[in-house]
Amino acid sequence: MTERALKIARRVEDFVRTSIEPYETDPRYPVHGHGPTADLVNELRQKARDAGVLTPHILPGGAHLTQRETAIVLIRSGLSPLGPVACNTMAPDEGNMYLLGKVGNAEQKARFLQPLVDGKARSAFFMTEPAEEGGAGSDPAMMQTMCHRDGNHWIINGRKRFITGAEGARVGIIMAKSDDGACMFLVELPDPAIITTRVLDTIDSSMPGGHAEIEINELRLPAEQMLGASGEGFKYAQIRLSPARLSHCMRWLGCAIRAQEIAVAYACARHAFGKPLIDHEGVGFMLADNRIAIKQCELMIDWCADVLDTGSLGTAESSMTKVAVSEALMKVLDNCVQVMGGTGVSGDTIVERIYREIRAFRIYDGPTEVHKWSLAKLIKRENTQGSVHQS
Repeated sequence: MTERALKIARRVEDFVRTSIEPYETDPRYPVHGHGPTADLVNELRQKARDAGVLTPHILPGGAHLTQRETAIVLIRSGLSPLGPVACNTMAPDEGNMYLLGKVGNAEQKARFLQPLVDGKARSAFFMTEPAEEGGAGSDPAMMQTMCHRDGNHWIINGRKRFITGAEGARVGIIMAKSDDGACMFLVELPDPAIITTRVLDTIDSSMPGGHAEIEINELRLPAEQMLGASGEGFKYAQIRLSPARLSHCMRWLGCAIRAQEIAVAYACARHAFGKPLIDHEGVGFMLADNRIAIKQCELMIDWCADVLDTGSLGTAESSMTKVAVSEALMKVLDNCVQVMGGTGVSGDTIVERIYREIRAFRIYDGPTEVHKWSLAKLIKRENTQGSVHQS
């Protein structure tokens, strides 16, 4: 690992542990709600700015850390659910910054990307659509939001659902379908043609703005606000897809490490039946299993990051990593809660909250079952090709 990444990671970890963890009980970060308030987000980001750890994965001048370097930084930012919010490594902003850095032109980067990098704006990625209308979810090919050219403008109409951070966002990336295929558009928010019909109540509560249902009614955008070319939207989505999946794994691994620390401290301090809980085999083994799973997740993330650093899209590798890490961390958090008993299901520590956040992680960026289905198709295709070669 490079010295520059290790140095950044150390600064991020110290900042999150000393400056951000105390905010976990701040009333502006409600236990049940739609994420930390805008006021709290701005306060946390100013602290990160002052500490020199705002957007730490993007270097001065715009260069991006490698994925392996990014991993050790984002894992440390995830030691608190508020850490990524403060450090500007949170979804969907982190993935949107990556996409804009890869696909946006100079004017688009100055107008839409720079405010995100500076932590002065939040963003939203408008892709998922209502299932009851047959819209896009895990299968983006089902896109129902339509766009058509009108002179030097594009007109967009459709409905979106589970749009993270839409409330309060200043930058939007909208996916819609033209006669050429999928397209992406950049939009400044708020816009009167983009209406929030409701913000859903969900099991998680760490993402600013929550997850919204959106109506897009006759949105008119200049042609220069199309990201890339008409019909290339799915290709651009692939550029964003694998790194964004992997970033989720990084951040939630940090949270799981923190939960394990709390559970270990509890098991060592709490006594029952004449000895510390950790000396009871049933408890000690759960914590040992957690130690193993956390190391396996760390290695899986590093392996996938290395694949992405070769320039590969890493679609299969990121699917494998997302499944392995999300499922393993769910078990890690379940063990932490179990070890801590009543304290584990209470709000007395951050463990209960992390448990709910990681449960949602098993669905966001593709449910486990969809990733396995995709991998099974790849296995079948490889077997078929192998049979042809052998014959």
